Amino acid sequence: MSIRSPRDLAGVTRAGATVAAVLKRLKQEVRPGLTTAELDAFCGHLLAQRGARSGPQLVYGFPGSICISVNDEAVHGMPGPRQIAAGDLVKLDLVAEQDGYFADAAITVAVPPVSPLNRRLLQCARRALDRAVAVVTAGRRVCAIGRAVEREVRRDGFRVIPELTGHGVGRSVHEDPCIPNFADERDPTLLTEGLVIAVEPIISAGSDQIIHADDGWTIKTADGSLSAHCEHTLVVTRRAAVVLTATPDL
Repeated sequence: MSIRSPRDLAGVTRAGATVAAVLKRLKQEVRPGLTTAELDAFCGHLLAQRGARSGPQLVYGFPGSICISVNDEAVHGMPGPRQIAAGDLVKLDLVAEQDGYFADAAITVAVPPVSPLNRRLLQCARRALDRAVAVVTAGRRVCAIGRAVEREVRRDGFRVIPELTGHGVGRSVHEDPCIPNFADERDPTLLTEGLVIAVEPIISAGSDQIIHADDGWTIKTADGSLSAHCEHTLVVTRRAAVVLTATPDL
């Protein structure tokens, strides 16, 4: 969506604050022995406390409040009986709807003990997101975002997963424009002032190809390699982007 009024700005800002607060609280709960279903139920409780709903559940019928993807699961992990284990990389991807507005963010949580590879992959995803946010300015082409992500990821010896992209957001979960995590120089699309977007590097320690799990939702790396995912919802301005889903810990 593009922000057209103070009401729009207030709406997406509130939804963004909800996503940030819920993710911050969920991060504190991630621990060995907890099932992804238990974490999902807690997420649903936190959303309800704030008068919000799960965006994927509302729009797509996703069977959970939040996507929880572990290790080689890149995105859209379906909550269930799986227990989180020591050493896991747990991705929490939350879209909240509140009063008709949507915001989207994701974090990757490294469960101790954290291996050197897990640490490098997580740090790379975070830096790639920071680099991407830094180039978001009205008038620039969308491909500048992917260029920034891909350059950072390749520098660390990892790969972006080209089929998994960022997107517009605001009045639904997924809106135009598509925002690849690589430099698609053929795309002339410009970032416009007031546009609300979700920028989300999704990276792999191995293959950049994906497979779909039997549950019909979860997307995994084709070779079983680890993946990491970091995401924020932003408002494009003529200067620095406004990050709606940021807290000191996210």
